[in-house]
Amino acid sequence: MEPQIIVEAPASAAGERPASVLVVYTGGTVGMSVNKRGELVPMDFTQIRKQVPEMRHLGMQVSVLSLPEPIDSSNVTPAEWLMLAGILQQHYAQYDGFVVLHGTDTMAYSAAALSYLLENLGKPVIFTGAQVPVGRIRTDARRNLVTALEIAAARHPRAGTVRVPEVCVFFNDVLIRGCRAKKVESQHYSAFKSENYPPLARAGIELEFDDSLVRLLPAGPLRVHPQLDDRVVILKLFPGITERTVRGILGAEDLRGCVLETYGSGNAPTSPWFLECLREATARGVFVLNVSQCEEGRVIQGRYETSAHLTDLGVIGGEDITTEAAITKLMYVLGLGHDAATTRRLLMSDLRGEISLGPAAGTGIRV
Repeated sequence: MEPQIIVEAPASAAGERPASVLVVYTGGTVGMSVNKRGELVPMDFTQIRKQVPEMRHLGMQVSVLSLPEPIDSSNVTPAEWLMLAGILQQHYAQYDGFVVLHGTDTMAYSAAALSYLLENLGKPVIFTGAQVPVGRIRTDARRNLVTALEIAAARHPRAGTVRVPEVCVFFNDVLIRGCRAKKVESQHYSAFKSENYPPLARAGIELEFDDSLVRLLPAGPLRVHPQLDDRVVILKLFPGITERTVRGILGAEDLRGCVLETYGSGNAPTSPWFLECLREATARGVFVLNVSQCEEGRVIQGRYETSAHLTDLGVIGGEDITTEAAITKLMYVLGLGHDAATTRRLLMSDLRGEISLGPAAGTGIRV
């Protein structure tokens, strides 16, 4: 797969090279157009300038690389995340920034996974998509794509350095850290939110960045991790959940990690059978990460009696992490193959800005 230049830009009067952005099309509504019979079909990206004429006025060189077969985001697996990380690694030195066009249903999972896989990222990787295909009149695809391209090429006006060296999701009018994003809407344009961390930028008449929220440029070179461990599950608690259900999930063969979605600030049942299920799982080496079912707020294990016992059982408090970032963090950290103590430390740490507080908050740590 080789990129195809679709928009060329001349050098400036001073001879400066225009910014270059690689668009990676993985699939999704954003890449659909309407044929003569009114049917939705995958768009020929060689014709994207006709669908999005605004691209000609961005003053940057835009190339597109399309996967051989578009992937519906509901079919995305860790294998696709590793493939995407490999594509970005292969072309990392050639471009100033990257835009990933992706279906909205699992975009938050993919953005979180890439956040972890791309350690020491020093360039923007902006995920975006659309609720309405680009071929429709009231589409949000054109605005999302154009703005994502602008963000991917953005530099500080004075220093000239990269503005957002992070994996992010841009949608509607907000730029969200990739490991903080959550899809919250399927019928309106404001599909994504970040409840526990402010947007890194807002798109109004101008792009308004909040540089104080953006992670600093890394000190070392890009490091792309080649492995994820998919032996993980999500166990969402609900009133009436049975011992048979919990044992069936936690007793899965070769299970290594579990995101436990609890109530409120991390509370769970105190039934003896439930505690025994957790005790058996952690004794087998299963890492259990406690994540709140609430969209806002955080897990505070021990705040109430109904969560104090979880710490004693070895359950790890997930702070204010989202479920999407938690399950992909488990896959990533377990895939590193460290010993139990190091794995536990990494799960408790802030690796890419996915939690607000942690042993390495705001800095990231090498693994």
